[in-house]
Amino acid sequence: MRYVFVMDISTQLADRLMRLVVSADYRPSKPKQIATQLKLDLEGYRELRRVIKQLVLEGRLVYGSNHLVLSTGSVGGPTDRLRGTFRRARGSGFSAGGGFGFVRPNNGDGDDSEAQEDLFVPPGRTAGALDGDLVEVTVRPSHKGGSEAAVVDILQRARRQFTGTFQLLDGKPVVFLDGTPYDKPVQVGDVRGLPLDKEDKVFVEMVDYPDDDGNGGEAVILERLGSNSNPAIDTMLIMRQYALPEEFPEKVLDAAREQADAFNDDEVPADRKDLTDMLTITIDPFDARDFDDAISLQLEEGGRWRLWVHIADVSTFVPLGGAIDEEARNRATSIYLPDRVVPMIPEIISNHLASLQPDKMRLVKTVEIEMQADLTISHTEVHNAAIHSDKRLNYQQVDQYLADPDKYRQDWGDAVCDLLTNMHTLAMKMRKARFKGGALSMDMPDIKLELDKSGKVKGAREVEHTESHQLIEEFMLAGNQAVATWLDDLGLNFLSRLHPSPERRKLRQLSQFVKDLGIDVGKIESRFEIQAVLDKVAGTPLENAVNFSVLKSMNKAVYAPQKDGHYALDMEHYCHFTSPIRRYPDLTVHRLVQKLLEGKKTPDDPFPVLMTLGHHCSDMERNAAQAERELIELKLLHFLKRRVGKPMEAIVSRVYPDGLHARCVGLPVDGFVPVTTLPKDKYRYERSGQMLIGFKDGNRFRLGDQLSVVIAKVDLQERQLYLTVEKNHSAHKGLPQTSKKPKATGKYSDKRQKERREKKKRNKRKGT
Repeated sequence: MRYVFVMDISTQLADRLMRLVVSADYRPSKPKQIATQLKLDLEGYRELRRVIKQLVLEGRLVYGSNHLVLSTGSVGGPTDRLRGTFRRARGSGFSAGGGFGFVRPNNGDGDDSEAQEDLFVPPGRTAGALDGDLVEVTVRPSHKGGSEAAVVDILQRARRQFTGTFQLLDGKPVVFLDGTPYDKPVQVGDVRGLPLDKEDKVFVEMVDYPDDDGNGGEAVILERLGSNSNPAIDTMLIMRQYALPEEFPEKVLDAAREQADAFNDDEVPADRKDLTDMLTITIDPFDARDFDDAISLQLEEGGRWRLWVHIADVSTFVPLGGAIDEEARNRATSIYLPDRVVPMIPEIISNHLASLQPDKMRLVKTVEIEMQADLTISHTEVHNAAIHSDKRLNYQQVDQYLADPDKYRQDWGDAVCDLLTNMHTLAMKMRKARFKGGALSMDMPDIKLELDKSGKVKGAREVEHTESHQLIEEFMLAGNQAVATWLDDLGLNFLSRLHPSPERRKLRQLSQFVKDLGIDVGKIESRFEIQAVLDKVAGTPLENAVNFSVLKSMNKAVYAPQKDGHYALDMEHYCHFTSPIRRYPDLTVHRLVQKLLEGKKTPDDPFPVLMTLGHHCSDMERNAAQAERELIELKLLHFLKRRVGKPMEAIVSRVYPDGLHARCVGLPVDGFVPVTTLPKDKYRYERSGQMLIGFKDGNRFRLGDQLSVVIAKVDLQERQLYLTVEKNHSAHKGLPQTSKKPKATGKYSDKRQKERREKKKRNKRKGT
C-alpha cells in the first residue's frame, strides 16, 4: 500500500509541476526555486527532484544550462521548432559545420526578453550559421542529459559584410573571408577597374552564402582596405570584422558640446554634498584615457574605517533617451584596442566633464561605507556629491611608494602618504578576508603591446596584477557590493552582474583534469577546492594551463535582473556601478540611484525590459573582448612573421592527440606544435598526465614541459603560429616508455578489441 501511496503523491506532484512550467508566468528555474514556488518542504523538494528526472527521461521536460528546468513546449518539442539567435563558441573549430555553438531562444515574435537559457548546438548541427544569425532549430533531450538543438534553417543573417584577403585562383578573383567557419573562398565577380593586388585586404558584402561544406558563395567588393603589410590594416580589419563603431554621429557630438557649454566647474551645485575639502586621490594605469573613480579614506576611533568611493556622475551629462544615450546604449561598452580606444561616450564628456582631473570640481556619486575594525559593515549611504581630486597617481608610482614609503614623503606630503598607507592596510585586510570566505582568484594575465610610431609591435608583456591594482580592486568591489545590497534590500529591478555557479559536469571534468596532472585535492565541489588547485600551481609551469582549465569550467558572467549572485566573488549581491564612462549597465544603475535620491515612487524598469538590455550589453561586452583579443593576436603574429626561424623558449600549455600548444616565455603568445613535427616516432595521447608519449627513449611531452622551440610558420589567414621543438628540457632519459608494440588507438584500441572479442563469444553462445 505504501508503494501505491508514494506513486500517487508523485503523480500529483508531476501534475502540479507541469501546470507550473507550462504557465505563461513561468520563468526557467532550478529545482530548489520550483520547490519554493510549489511551497514544498525538504522531503517534498527531494521528491520533486526525482519527479523532474523522471519527466526528463519521458521527454516532457528538459534541463537547460545551469540545471534550469524547461518544458519541451518552451524549447520546442521533438517535432516542434523554435527561433533564436546563434553564436559560435570561440575556439570550437573553423571548418564548416565542424564547431559547436549556442542558440538563445526567443518567444516566437522576435522578442527574447523572457529568461530563456541558451541551447547547446553540437558539432555538425550548426548548418554553417554565423554569430548573431537568427536561426530555426529543433530541440531534443541530449543523451548526456539536458537538451541540445540542431539548426534547420537560417532565417536572417546578422552580418552581410566581412573582411577578407583577395586572391586569384585559376585566373578567377576570389576572397578568403576572415573570422568565419568557411575555409574555402567566395567568388567576387568582375573586379576590373579596382586597384587590387594579391594578398590585399578587402571589405566585401555577401550576395550568396556558401553551403554547409563551404562550397559556392558570392560577394561584392565594397572597398580595398589596403596592403596586408600595412601595420594599421590590422585594426581596420578587426573593427570591420566585429562591426565596431568608428566616429560619433554629428548630432551626438553636438549634444555633448551643449553639455560642456552648460557645465560650470567653478562652484558646487546647491543640491550636492560638498566633499571638495576631503583629501581625495585617483590611481589608474599610467596610460589611462578616462578617470572615473577616486578614493577617500579615514581611520576613526576604535579602529573603525570610513571609506568613500567616488564615481564620476556620468548620468548628469547623458540624459535618458537623448542622442548621447541612444548611441551609448547601442555601443554598450568602450573598447580598448592596442592602438586606439573606441569610447562609449564622446571624449568631451568621458575625457573632460566626467573625468576626475586633479584640482577641478567634479560631480560624483559617492558610496560612503563605514566598517568596524573587524570589517563588519555598519552603515552605507550613497550621495550626490562634488569633489576635488588632490593627486593623480598611477599603479607603478603606488607600487614604488609601497616598497619605500619614506622616499616620497617630501614630494607628496604626509597627508597623501598616510592616506596611501591606510588604503593599503585596509585593502589587504579586505582581500585576505574575501579569499578566506571563499572568493576565487583566477584572472588570466592581460597582454600589453608595445608599439612604435607606425603601429608595428616592438614588444609585448603580461601586465602584472600588483598590490596597487589589488588596492583599487578591493575598493571598487566594495562600492559595487554596497550599491547592489541596497537595491536588493529595496526589492528593485536592476542589472546585476551575475556569475552562475559552475555545472557539476564541468566540475567533474576539472577534477579529472587536475587528477590527471597528479594534483591531489580530492573531489572539486566548491570554491575552496578550486582555490586549493590554483594555489598549488601558482608560480609553476602548470599555472597558465590550470588557470585556463578552471576558467573553462566556469560559466560566463553576464548582466541580468535576476538575483543569483556572483559565484567567483562569493557575493550574494553584486552589480557594476563603478565605471559608467565605459559600461552602459553601470550608467543604468546610476540612473536608478538618482531616482531613489529624488524620491521617485516607481524608479525601476520592468523585468523583461532589463532582461533584453542585459542580453544586449552582455553580447556587446563579449564582442568587444573578442575583438580586443583577436587584434592583439593578429599584431603579435605580424611581429613574429618577421622572426620565422628564430629560437624561443616555451612551456607546454595544452596537450591534444594531434599536437601541443606551447606558451612562449618572454612573449605572451601561444603556438601550435603538430605531432607530425615532433622527433620521429609513434606517439600516443595519454589523458592521464596530459602527455604525448613516443616509444623511443626520452620522447615524452607533457603539460608544463619547458621547451626550446623555433618559429616555423606564421599563418595570418588562419591566425595561427606554428612552432617546432628543438629540445625538451624536461624530458628524462631512461624513463620507461611503453611496451615494444605500440598501443592502437581509435576503433582498434585494446579496449575496443577486448569488447569485440567478448561480444563474439556471447554471440557464439547464443548461436548467432
